[in-house]
Amino acid sequence: MDSPGQINSPTTTTTTTNSNSDSSCFFCNVKEPDPSLRRPKIAQFFKQIPIRDDPELVLVLSGLWNIAMINPDDSEFPSLGIFDSMAKLIHRGVDNKKWLRRDQNIYIPYYAAHIIGSYTMNKSQLAEKAVESGVVLALMELLRGKISWVEQRVAVRALGHLASHEKTFEAVAVYEAELVKLAMEISCSCLDVVYEKFIRVEYGKRSKYHCDLLTRGLGGVETENKKAEEWASQLQCWSLYLLNCFACKEMSLDLLCNKDFLKVLSGIWGGLVNRASPGGIGLIKTLCCTKIGREKIADLREVVDSLCNLSRSSDDWREIAIDCLLLLLKDPETRFQVMDTAALFLVDLVELGNLGDKITQVMLQDFHKIRYGDLRLKNKEAEKAVKEIWDLKVERRRRENLMSDRELKERESMAGVLKQEGNQKFWPGYVENSLEIYSEALELCTVKMRKERIVLHSNRAQCYLLLRKPEAAISDTTRALCLSSSGRPHGKSLWRRSQAYAMKGFSRESLMDCIAFINARMKSVEKKRVRIPYYAVQMINKQMNATWLFAAAESKNCSKEKVEKSKRKKPQNQNQLPRNSCLHE
Repeated sequence: MDSPGQINSPTTTTTTTNSNSDSSCFFCNVKEPDPSLRRPKIAQFFKQIPIRDDPELVLVLSGLWNIAMINPDDSEFPSLGIFDSMAKLIHRGVDNKKWLRRDQNIYIPYYAAHIIGSYTMNKSQLAEKAVESGVVLALMELLRGKISWVEQRVAVRALGHLASHEKTFEAVAVYEAELVKLAMEISCSCLDVVYEKFIRVEYGKRSKYHCDLLTRGLGGVETENKKAEEWASQLQCWSLYLLNCFACKEMSLDLLCNKDFLKVLSGIWGGLVNRASPGGIGLIKTLCCTKIGREKIADLREVVDSLCNLSRSSDDWREIAIDCLLLLLKDPETRFQVMDTAALFLVDLVELGNLGDKITQVMLQDFHKIRYGDLRLKNKEAEKAVKEIWDLKVERRRRENLMSDRELKERESMAGVLKQEGNQKFWPGYVENSLEIYSEALELCTVKMRKERIVLHSNRAQCYLLLRKPEAAISDTTRALCLSSSGRPHGKSLWRRSQAYAMKGFSRESLMDCIAFINARMKSVEKKRVRIPYYAVQMINKQMNATWLFAAAESKNCSKEKVEKSKRKKPQNQNQLPRNSCLHE
């Protein structure tokens, strides 16, 4: 998993040592060139530090963590008792608040958990050593929130590493019920907590301990806010990763498939800071691989809608969303429950390369029953979409194979004429007329006329935008993008879909399309100097604000403050209305 950047000591990274070796000085012991002398001294040091009252102990732990980050697979310190030492230091910090507040001891549990997590990232042998040393219970104490959200972040990271190794998963699973509940709660509430405990706190009044860790001593409100946002995202991502470890083994599915949790999960962006995390969508896919998960997800229209919207976006996770929908559609128990919604979205994706072929295969599984009336979908529009897939992917190709070259050329020529006619109607403002002409041209286009179809779908989408029909515009632009190359997507379609999503209030999808649009322009080889259009910059700024990680937390806080203000303004006699109040709404 990704790990945050190197953090310097909260005070200083340099230490002054005497020329003579001091057996109690960790840095002196590390510099000892003779392993037969160095190893016993370090082992003895690890035994002593949990009970020592050394004001500079935090410097040692900071140095140990830097070493662990640079060489996470080095087994020397783990073999000399570092895990046992770190576990005891965590317990001491949790149990002895007086000691924790002394000197800079507040930093010690944080670094101790980070050291454990760093050494258990890759090697299962080191993870086993950590488990044998009793680190799981110590990490659980931090995960329970015994100190603060900062320690929860490094604890869930370390527990996620331990749970990812087959041989150490069982040691973590001992706390299965509590751990899963805690990770679920953290993933749902951590953004609110970080906002409440840090972001909304006035600069200068924030916890110095947290500020020093976040900014590495650099300070500044912008740096603090940026790092807090990154760490909050990591806390959420690592919590989801830990939950995914249990879901992969089909454990705690009753807890994970809680309806309220699934609804929150479908809205978690996730994975932006920590790409190794499955994010919310990754965990949903894991649940879709189980029978219980599919049944619970299929029952939730909100979750299915979220998957459908994600499938038609520029988000990096869209293929996982499509996989989720296909898993639901392949299951006979959930197929028709999801089909009524999914068909309306997947019909736009059937020409998306190999993935489009998979969608076609699944969607047409019962086509003949639908075609001949043996099977009826509840949603007539969904039934129409399935028939459209059949016509586009099967029937149309069959008809065109039977056409002569002359007939194909005539259709191509006529489609070009109609496109020009549609353009001529569009510019004076005859939008509805041009839309009808573009539709007629699309009917004449053969399947092989990909470039012409891209332009026609995109032009028709522009008409729908002007007519304030964003859903139709999203459908057409998605089809245009599926027909275009993934390496060079159709820029105008990306921008038009971004506008359509903005019109519907889908800020996340609009933002991702706008970013993709700008990237496409930057990669353009036709222009030597590419300027980002001002309208795209405006859209980016607007949607960045709307999708800010703490936007929901900020909104909740504002609503809470309004309620509190209204309570304070209420008259003392609650049964007596103010003179100017209205007796009806």
